Amino acid sequence: MRFYHILALVLLLSLTACNRDKAHQEELKSSSYLDFKEEGFASGGIRMIPVETPVGTFKVWTKRFGNNPKIKVLLLHGGPAITHEYFESFESFLPKEGIEFYYYDQLGSYYSDQPTDSSLWTLDRFVEEVEQVRIALGLNNTNGYVLGQSWGGILAMQYALKYQDSIKGLIISNMMPSFTEYGKYNEKLRAELRPTLLDSLIAYEKENKFFDPVYQEMVTNEFYTKHICRMPAAEWPDPVKRTFKHMNPVIYVMMQGPSEFVPGGRLRGWDVTEQLKTIHIPTLSIGARYDSMDPEAMEMISKKVQKGTYLYCPEGSHLCFWDDQQHYFPGLISFLKNN
Repeated sequence: MRFYHILALVLLLSLTACNRDKAHQEELKSSSYLDFKEEGFASGGIRMIPVETPVGTFKVWTKRFGNNPKIKVLLLHGGPAITHEYFESFESFLPKEGIEFYYYDQLGSYYSDQPTDSSLWTLDRFVEEVEQVRIALGLNNTNGYVLGQSWGGILAMQYALKYQDSIKGLIISNMMPSFTEYGKYNEKLRAELRPTLLDSLIAYEKENKFFDPVYQEMVTNEFYTKHICRMPAAEWPDPVKRTFKHMNPVIYVMMQGPSEFVPGGRLRGWDVTEQLKTIHIPTLSIGARYDSMDPEAMEMISKKVQKGTYLYCPEGSHLCFWDDQQHYFPGLISFLKNN
């Protein structure tokens, strides 16, 4: 019996040592991930990056999560001119996978400089801004991924058409490659609203009252809760509420138009559908069943590019990284780790 006692003790000690070693390895991994190697005073990963423009140099806000030299993801938020804040759900998924990622408020957005020169708000100028930010953050074609959502998807596509050789991969989340087709799809979804609501919307739109609280409440409660974030507006996650609260409406209207129902502005006519075939880097396109963007158009993107993958979120809408996390994040993480 003494032999078996000794054997059991040896096994117990071995398992304990093994578990201790695993815990130590996890601790080292976590420690490395959280080590930003910041110089000077610690800023929690926040950097204000100078961006040169035709009318001067301004600063944009960025914040880094993690430390992984092999996978770095730059997030391009929507709007135009909302904020990074609605991406905060990424913090619950990417860090535990060891994926380094960056929040970034584009010029004119809440946490960055907000110059008033209207000549700044063009797609081409934003593309050059992204390139400067990429260089400053150290993303390159061995480790860098650009993820653009909504308007950020427009920006990501346009960026890749010019600078794809500077990054390793591209993620287009919830954005069609044609602004005109996006407008048509929203007209289709709008026609499905109840007739009395449509009459009310039209009445406000004729008087250009797009930012009237009553109009905004109707759109939010009857359209956004079906196609933007599928939960009652009062229950929307705090990061989503903050990102809308901090929107810069001047830039939004100038570039996008006054609402989803009247798309226009400087993005009117934008269409890169036929240019997608020139994108040769690995590309993930993400669509959702209830999105305000046609999921079939998102699937088409994955077929147009040379190395495309499609991720479909059957329970999600425009913000499917909130209302369909069970499909969005596993698909995103798989793409980042396998490309």
